[in-house]
Amino acid sequence: MLKWAAIFFVIALIAAAFGFTGIAAGAASIAKVLFYLFLGICVVLLVAGIIVGRKVFS
Repeated sequence: MLKWAAIFFVIALIAAAFGFTGIAAGAASIAKVLFYLFLGICVVLLVAGIIVGRKVFS
């Protein structure tokens, strides 16, 4: 998911450089949503790993 966020970010940069502001704004919005979704999933899995790790080693 982080890979797709980076791809949309690059698309937004290229579109902005060529003056396609609508496409750049859309791609940047998609990249932002994917990045925050990635961070949310990462935090949930980190907390789950800590909880499971404590149960296994205690």
